[in-house]
Amino acid sequence: MTGLLICTALGIEASAVRRGLAASATGVQVLQTGPGPHRAARTAAGLPGSGALAVVGFGGALDGSLRPGDVLVASEIRFGEQVFPCPSAPLLAGELARAGLPAHLGPLLTCDHVVTGAERGRLAETGARAVDMETGPLAASVAGRPLAALRVIVDTPDAPLLSPATLRGANLARRALHRVGPVLTRWAAAIAPRTVLTASPRSFCAGVERAIEIVELALERHGPPVYVRKQIVHNEHVVRELERRGAVFVDELDEVPSGAVTVFSAHGVAPSVREEAGRRDLRVIDATCPLVAKVHAEARRFAGRGRLVVLIGHAGHEEVEGTLGEVPGSVLVEDVGEVAELPADRPVAYLMQTTLAADEAEEVAAAIRHRFPDAEGPPQDDICYATTNRQAAVRAVADLADLVLVVGSANSSNSQRLVEVAGRRAPAYLIDDPGDIALEWLAGVGTVGLTAGASAPPSLVDAVVTALGGLGAVTVEERRVAEETIRFTLPKEVLR
Repeated sequence: MTGLLICTALGIEASAVRRGLAASATGVQVLQTGPGPHRAARTAAGLPGSGALAVVGFGGALDGSLRPGDVLVASEIRFGEQVFPCPSAPLLAGELARAGLPAHLGPLLTCDHVVTGAERGRLAETGARAVDMETGPLAASVAGRPLAALRVIVDTPDAPLLSPATLRGANLARRALHRVGPVLTRWAAAIAPRTVLTASPRSFCAGVERAIEIVELALERHGPPVYVRKQIVHNEHVVRELERRGAVFVDELDEVPSGAVTVFSAHGVAPSVREEAGRRDLRVIDATCPLVAKVHAEARRFAGRGRLVVLIGHAGHEEVEGTLGEVPGSVLVEDVGEVAELPADRPVAYLMQTTLAADEAEEVAAAIRHRFPDAEGPPQDDICYATTNRQAAVRAVADLADLVLVVGSANSSNSQRLVEVAGRRAPAYLIDDPGDIALEWLAGVGTVGLTAGASAPPSLVDAVVTALGGLGAVTVEERRVAEETIRFTLPKEVLR
């Protein structure tokens, strides 16, 4: 573990932090600076020239949503005209949350006086979420070393410092500080220079880009609200951003007002859903990925020739439900063992969910062909080009990495498959964003493989690289296995 210096202003803060540190936490020093920016500046002048610095203690909330006992992890430190970024803050906030602490991210402001009354509101308007009196001068001394600042809230706009609520807030804050030390030692253990190998292609595919653009254009053309059946794509960040713009996501069409603009997600829907939309006079815009629509057409074609349609896929996935709905009596097969249970009373044709792991899907397909030698399959694999390319790319980085991180939401099938593919070569984890990275994963890791599922925004990959850069110098190298130039046309309903 790199050397860690924890600076606190008050003795009560230092005592709480020390009590939380394990006896085995070697290389950690807790230093009391004294209160106020002048004492902090004098301490800063004598700090060691190496190691990581964490400034920890009590703070006052500017943001009214923060409560006593909450932990504000500084995304940046503002001190006069200076701003000191804290790139690893999302990693720390996530670790604190997993430790059971109410952690928040945001700017921390250092002032030279106690902030009260109307000034608190004026400072909140700048975007700062909490205030203290010591962090700024200490941050100015780190000269590029890993930096963290954590302030446990004592007073808030509703419960100012000189009020009966202060004692309760101080007790809550003291207990929270007691639990901060172990998290900071894990942060220090993860500090090291690293190489990040990015897989390419990664992130959005053409079908995802098209689906998101359809919702955005529908909002521009019709104004909010625009209703979307299910998640437009399986990514929480995408959904939240579209909700912010006015999209309303529903599970079923009976939640949509009659006649409203309604978008079908990229995963496709069964004919019964289209029929219900027609009965309710919904103004439908179909964002089904063209590659999923191709599988639907194949299912209808095989069924029309009298074959039993067998879909290789995962139960409960929206794409699977839509495809099975195209052909009443079609059968889902999830693994090789289920092939033996298929009825043998008529010819068989098989299709695949587009987001499967290609090698596992082919195992099931081979079992079907072995049992039914005359089985028909699609003219080419149903697994889409984006899924195939991303799996090939993650294999390329996993072979060289100590650890692989896959950016994507838990309900994203293609992201889950990337974890499975990478996990056969190196430890691999699915993360929604940098806050999901457990610091213990990074201890002793020199090379990180990084990719993202087809429904994950590219900005999240950048955010992971930035967060890792807060733990030490990062060298980024790309491993590209294919070029993607496919673009899909938009439906006429959103074209002007």
